[in-house]
Amino acid sequence: MALSPFDLNLRHLRALSVVIARGSMSRAAETVGLSQPALTQGLAKLERTIGTRLLVRQPDGVLATEAGQGLAERADRAFAHLAEAARQAGRSGFARPERMVTATQLRAFLALADAGSFVSAARATGLSQPGLHAAVRDLEQICAVPIVERQGRGVVLTRAGRRLARGARLARSEIAAGLVEIGPGAGGDANRITVGAMPLSRAVLLPRAIAAMVAAEPGFVVDIVDGAWRELVDPLRDGVLDVMVGALRDEDLPDLVQRPLLEDRLMVVGRRGHPLSSERAPSVAALAAYPWVIGRPGSPLRLLWQSLFAGGPTPLAPVECGSVTAIRGILRQSDLLTLLSRDQVGLEIEAGVLTPIGPPLTQTMRTIGLTTRMDWRPTPSQMRFLSLIDQVTERIVSEN
Repeated sequence: MALSPFDLNLRHLRALSVVIARGSMSRAAETVGLSQPALTQGLAKLERTIGTRLLVRQPDGVLATEAGQGLAERADRAFAHLAEAARQAGRSGFARPERMVTATQLRAFLALADAGSFVSAARATGLSQPGLHAAVRDLEQICAVPIVERQGRGVVLTRAGRRLARGARLARSEIAAGLVEIGPGAGGDANRITVGAMPLSRAVLLPRAIAAMVAAEPGFVVDIVDGAWRELVDPLRDGVLDVMVGALRDEDLPDLVQRPLLEDRLMVVGRRGHPLSSERAPSVAALAAYPWVIGRPGSPLRLLWQSLFAGGPTPLAPVECGSVTAIRGILRQSDLLTLLSRDQVGLEIEAGVLTPIGPPLTQTMRTIGLTTRMDWRPTPSQMRFLSLIDQVTERIVSEN
C-alpha cells in the first residue's frame, strides 16, 4: 500500500531538519521540545515508516544521508507553506502555528474540503464524524478563526479555510515529492505529474510528450485534467495541478511563471460545403455575415476574435464554448464559424468533415506555453517530462 504524505508524523519531519541543522540529537532535542530518547525513537520510527536511512549516527554527531537531506529540504518547504497559510488564515495566538498542526488534522480537513460534508468525508476516509469534527475544531483553535461554515446539509470553507486548505495541499505535495525522490523504497505515492490541459495542448503537444514519457519511464503517471484557464488556475495555485499547458495570459501573474513554447496561428473553420468554403479569401464583412461559436469572455480566443472584427460590424455569436469537442459537433450541423488551430481539427479536415475557410489569419496569433507556480520544484521525473514537451515543441515547429 502506497505511503501517503500525511501518514508521516509532522513533528518528526520537522525534527529531521533540526537534527541535520544542529548536527546533534541532544542539541536538536532542546529546540523541538522533546527528550533525546523520544527524539531518537521518533526519527527511528520515521526511518522505518519510509524504509530508508535518513541519518548516520557518529561518535561526534549526526550526519544526513542523501535521502535525509532531500526529505528535510522538502519538509522545510512544506512547513513554509503551512506557516504562510496559517499567517493568512487567522490571528493565531501561537508564535508558530504551523508547528501545532498534526498530519491527522490536515488529512481530515482536506477530506472535508474535498467532500463538502462530514458524512461524505467520513465515508471517503474511513474516519469517524466525531473525529472529523474534532480535527476541524482543533485547527480553528490554532488559527483562532472559523475555517468552515455550514451550508444546508454540507459545509463550505471560509476565506481562512480556503487559505489553510491551499497551504495544506502545497505541503502535502512537497512531502510527496520528497518521498518520490527518495525512491521506490520509500513506498510513497506513484511518481507522477498532474497536468492542466487547455484545448490546444490536447491535440498534438501533450499526446506526443506523454507517449514519449511512457516509453522512457513506464512507471511514471501523467494525470490529465481538462479545462479552460480560469477553471485550472486555482487548482494550480492550490497544488492540485503541477503545471498548465495552453494559451498564456498577457496579465501579470506574480505567483506564477509562464514559459512560452510556440506561437499558434488560428484559422476560420466551418463545415464541409459551407457557403464560404469555395471562396479563396473571404472578406471580413463576408465572415461577419455568419453566426459564430466563440470562446468565453476574457479568453485569448475570444480576444483574438474581437480583434478580427474591430472597427467593423460584429457578427452574431449565439454560442460561447470552450470545448473543442462540442465546437466540432456544432460546426458539422450548422453554418456557424469559429476560430481554431489546424492541429485541433486536423483529423476532421483530413476526413472531409470540416474545412478551413480562407487562409490562416496572420493577425490571430496566440502564445502556447507552460504555466507553473513560482515556488514549484519538480522532481527529476517531472523535469524529464517537461524536457520532452520542449523536444515535442521543436518538432512541431519544424513540421510547420
